[in-house]
Amino acid sequence: MGDALANLRRDTLNSISPTTWSSRPAFLLATIGGAIGLGNLWRFPYIAGENGGGGFVLIYLAFVFLLGLPVLAGEMLLGRHGRGSAVHSIASLVRSENALSFWRIIGWLSLLIPFVALSYYALIAAWALDYLGLAVINGFDGFDATRSEIVYGQRTGRAVIQAMLLGIFVAMIVWVIAKGLHNGIERISKIMMPALFGVILILVIYGMISADFASAVEFLFRPDFSEVTGASVLMALGQALFSLAIGVGLLITYAAYMPSEYSIQKSATIICIFDTSAALLAGLAIFPLVFANNLDPAEGPGLVFQTLPIAFGNMPGGHGIGVLFFLLLFFAAFTTGIGMLEPSVAWLEEKWPGRRKIVARWAGILIWLLGLGSVFSFNIFAEVSPLGFLGIEGTFFFLLDFTVANLLLPINALLIAVFAGWVLSRSTITQEFSSRTELWPKFWRFANRYVAPIAISVVLLDLLTGFSANFSI
Repeated sequence: MGDALANLRRDTLNSISPTTWSSRPAFLLATIGGAIGLGNLWRFPYIAGENGGGGFVLIYLAFVFLLGLPVLAGEMLLGRHGRGSAVHSIASLVRSENALSFWRIIGWLSLLIPFVALSYYALIAAWALDYLGLAVINGFDGFDATRSEIVYGQRTGRAVIQAMLLGIFVAMIVWVIAKGLHNGIERISKIMMPALFGVILILVIYGMISADFASAVEFLFRPDFSEVTGASVLMALGQALFSLAIGVGLLITYAAYMPSEYSIQKSATIICIFDTSAALLAGLAIFPLVFANNLDPAEGPGLVFQTLPIAFGNMPGGHGIGVLFFLLLFFAAFTTGIGMLEPSVAWLEEKWPGRRKIVARWAGILIWLLGLGSVFSFNIFAEVSPLGFLGIEGTFFFLLDFTVANLLLPINALLIAVFAGWVLSRSTITQEFSSRTELWPKFWRFANRYVAPIAISVVLLDLLTGFSANFSI
């Protein structure tokens, strides 16, 4: 009787989802495109550089496949079983599993996080678009450290221009989302993902031929655990969650369109492999240029927009390589931006069926308006701390980034892991996992019940207390 009721609920939920992916490759390309973003191409290289290279990379890879993979698969399970927006999917599961209403917060966080994050993420994408234009006109020619810093300040300081670039980027995403799953998300993913990996490979080949590729390989893949600290371990864990887009809401939403015959565990594994490959290839594309031009691999967040332009302006073929590099950044930002907007549009479309174009436009307008706060954080309101009266210093951009990336994202990932590991019934798990052996379900359940909650809790504790700086490995 229980199984019959569960199947009835499943059939009802399936009817809510208006469509499904046209093919498994289309689903994988879109999901990989959503996961691969600035976290892989911008954040990973400088994080690896700041934390000693090879030792950090090895720990990062371990976290991706031992922790990130099962949590990612769990998030996909929630989406496919729920067959709706993140809010609807979690609410349906709460009802079918007779769980506490508290767990509905996962759905709302999976809606809030990508909406807010896209508002400032789009600004970084706007910078990539701005620097792409600068690269096209050979604007990096003869750059040195002083000139690069001046240009960066000038470009980010132009409030009106940056607001316009932000609007252009958001409008492009809205245009794709408004066209729907097949004519929009699938079509653009089939074009941009092969192009993205093609550009990365061209940059890697250039590094092999014309830059210091050997030093880059040694830096990234020769473990030196003397450089690894407790903070590095926690940074590797946080980067694994960040780069896989866990807790962002993208995976729940995209998995809602996933046909039942697609294997969740195989799809999750492929996503992890391609996502990680993109990060490593980005390192192999960037660090040969860094070492060949005697730049600092531990430069930090300024590595992409302040340090690398120096290399582009002073190396053979730098003009073309600079264009390709910022084109790569834009591609990655664009596909991820699409995945961050879809959760909001999917939820709004459930409220107003058949009005996808309208709700997509309104969502885009709201994101652009919120993004203006981040734009002005680098010019008009650069000296303003919105929460300064509470003793919390930082610009609007800083506060949004810190709250989303360092608090809401790991909290949601923690809740997803606990919900998947402890609340979901065995029948639900068995129904969604097409595993011929018991090994995968056992590994998945153990990771989500124990490993992931403990690891993510440690990351949160570290963020709140900063205790990791006091010990080393």
